[in-house]
Amino acid sequence: MYSSTSSQDYSQKAIEQGTKRPPFRRLRGYAFDPSLSLKLDTAAINQRIFNIPWESELQPGPRGEYLEVIDFDPASDCWYEPVDLNDPNLLAQDGHPPSEGNPQFHQQMVYAVAMNTICNFEKALGRQVQWSSREDASKREEFVQTLRIYPHALRAANAYYSPQKKALLFGYFQGPNGMVFSCLSQDIVTHETTHALLDGMHRRYIGDNHPDTLAFHEAFADLVALFQHFTFPEVLKHQISRTRGNLEAQSLLSELAHEFGVATGRYGALRSAIGDTDDKGAWQPVQPDPARLAQALEPHERGSILVAAMFSAFLEMYKLRSVGIVCLASSGTGKLPDGALHPVLVDELASVATKTARHFLHMAIRALDYCPPFDITFGDYLRALVTADYDMVPNDRHGYRVALIESFRRWGILPDGLKTLSEEQLRWPYARIELADGSPDPTSVLTALALELSGLVQDSLYQRKRSKVYETLWRARIRAHAYIEDMMKSSDTVRCMEFMRVTGLELRRNGKVEGLHYDRDGLPSFEVHAVQPTLRVMPDGDILKQLIISITQRRRKLPANLDNKAMGSFDFPGGCTLVFDLEGDVQDSGGVIPTLRYAIKRPLIDDKRLAVVRAHRSMRYDTGVALRSTYFNTEADSAEPFCMLHSNH
Repeated sequence: MYSSTSSQDYSQKAIEQGTKRPPFRRLRGYAFDPSLSLKLDTAAINQRIFNIPWESELQPGPRGEYLEVIDFDPASDCWYEPVDLNDPNLLAQDGHPPSEGNPQFHQQMVYAVAMNTICNFEKALGRQVQWSSREDASKREEFVQTLRIYPHALRAANAYYSPQKKALLFGYFQGPNGMVFSCLSQDIVTHETTHALLDGMHRRYIGDNHPDTLAFHEAFADLVALFQHFTFPEVLKHQISRTRGNLEAQSLLSELAHEFGVATGRYGALRSAIGDTDDKGAWQPVQPDPARLAQALEPHERGSILVAAMFSAFLEMYKLRSVGIVCLASSGTGKLPDGALHPVLVDELASVATKTARHFLHMAIRALDYCPPFDITFGDYLRALVTADYDMVPNDRHGYRVALIESFRRWGILPDGLKTLSEEQLRWPYARIELADGSPDPTSVLTALALELSGLVQDSLYQRKRSKVYETLWRARIRAHAYIEDMMKSSDTVRCMEFMRVTGLELRRNGKVEGLHYDRDGLPSFEVHAVQPTLRVMPDGDILKQLIISITQRRRKLPANLDNKAMGSFDFPGGCTLVFDLEGDVQDSGGVIPTLRYAIKRPLIDDKRLAVVRAHRSMRYDTGVALRSTYFNTEADSAEPFCMLHSNH
């Protein structure tokens, strides 16, 4: 006999039987942008399913652990109803179907793409990501739980990340073929999310002491968007089939924001990694030019050189790793037969492209932990790439690092101060403090700092809530600051001098360094910028357990030109990134002493670097292209650098 049972009874029964929650939430979205759904050739591949980690407490908006979508349209003075992705009807059909006219799909799209980008960062970094903190009225840092996303924030051909609002703001505008929504471009959403993630890791990278800094922000965001193209199986197979496996030909895989580019008057995509359209609309491959870097001053133009260098290395590795497949398919000739490629061959080439792109994507993200905390240069990034990959994969049997070095050399990206570009020279030098027998010195002031933080660091590794992780690591920063301050106050000058030598900081009491602030006791100011533990799974299954500590100082209001006060002033930073191996040395007692592996430093007292900064600012002033005066007309503008940068591109 039939008997009815309530949904609550079913839920309780499921709990009793131990039914697990789904590992992923499946959400539909555009693989690129809506324009490709209107073309017969690409309509079938322009929809994809995003597998997003399941958030059991996801609220309408959507609002979850990382993101909060707020759909207010100021131009129309309109609030759009927030999407509820827990609605059974949406769960049953993988969310709303792609639609340009449905604001709730717009909300779903930005959430899915941003979460997909966050997942890639967390896999590469081996920890949870955090957004850059906000200062309260007393200048104390506040935890930012969610990055806010406004899908219809402005009626303009622009989209940008706001460091002040801790938000992504997407514009929409009337194009030649209808309304263009930047929030529906997977490339643009990924690009802006990457800006926010990079700012959360390195909030000092928004500066103008070096031409590479803002250019790096733009280039890195483009690289993440490009490499994520290769995680779309159907798109990848379609484009490999169309180009017959030649990824150096023009394809969707190497281009960014096609609809946005066409709608704003370009012949093609907004940017391309390997080529561009000329004045007649014809696509031409770009050729390496070592002299181009010295001439490129605008951030997007300069950043495109770094993108080309990285993407070219990826293409070389793809060709190298697919040689065997092509050899089999061509009976040893190396030249594929005419006609359509066999589906099995397409699948194999797509698999190689995906693995290679994923390695480059994770390599690019991991390298951020090996970079200086400010004024990054492209050469620094190359050294960070090589060092980070060496720590993960000491035996580079496929030649990824060789491909990177060769490609960067062809594009003229050379680190300062190196005699050769060998892998050994490019890796950051070890900074281990050792005893006479070569073992780590347990009494070293730097080893002692890592030991001082070990309890809090261990606690943070086993916490799930990001707010708890932030609070724990905030206490670790306070403890690290107190440790260094106590060291400065003590009479142990040997330990203090050792700390200064390794880190490049200026910690002497009453040192009288121009521009450096001293307190009433004569102690110089400094900031423990970050304390970040990581757990990274290496290819052989081992865990690489590291601790990253960044410490910075600033010399404030130094004159940009000693002979021309009209050029204004600037802040000159100094400091370092310390990379510890948390399982560096096991003692006879069973305890573990952390080992300092790298000290990536920028000395605060460095006349040569100071002269370079002054020359850079003088050059910008003399040529009339000072970045601040070009993009930022007011103090309010300078607080929103990406708004002004992106409004011109």
